[in-house]
Amino acid sequence: MSASATELAERRRILTHALVETGAEDRAAFQRLYRLTSAKLFGICLRICGERQAAEDVLQEVYVQVWRRAGAYEPGRASPITWLATIARNRALDWRRAQGRAPVTSDAVLPEVADPSPDAEAAMLDADATARVGHCLEQLEARQRSAIRTAFFDGVTYAELAMREAVPLGTMKSIVRRALIRLRGCLSDDA
Repeated sequence: MSASATELAERRRILTHALVETGAEDRAAFQRLYRLTSAKLFGICLRICGERQAAEDVLQEVYVQVWRRAGAYEPGRASPITWLATIARNRALDWRRAQGRAPVTSDAVLPEVADPSPDAEAAMLDADATARVGHCLEQLEARQRSAIRTAFFDGVTYAELAMREAVPLGTMKSIVRRALIRLRGCLSDDA
């Protein structure tokens, strides 16, 4: 392992430990988990909500849910940041649906969010896993790949995606579901 890969592995180990200990209701571990992840999760919430105050409110709900559900986290199934980012994404999408808001269409309308930690993105993402996901995405059909990227990376709901593609909601859900099954198979083959 190179120095940066070793460093990323250590950061992931620390984050995993903090999440597992949070599941055991360790308040100090929960504080560490918050310090290590709040900037990234806030960015996800802000991108989907489009409003700073809403993103802050959603982020608070995210950490309440993390406190309650951390005991269910299984380190072997997902990286800790993936698990946390999924919760943040889902809570932000729930907020947006409840507000009846249209998706934010451009990053240009969002204020820049200062991140006090050095290179937070690199610290939180496992480079190897990111490369594997990219490789597996490329193995999907173009329509499936586009649906996955739009839904999961841009925070667009299935209903909005179905409208964009002019297909019934059930069809879009099937497209995404089949794509996720293929991704899971590809990722487990590469593991």
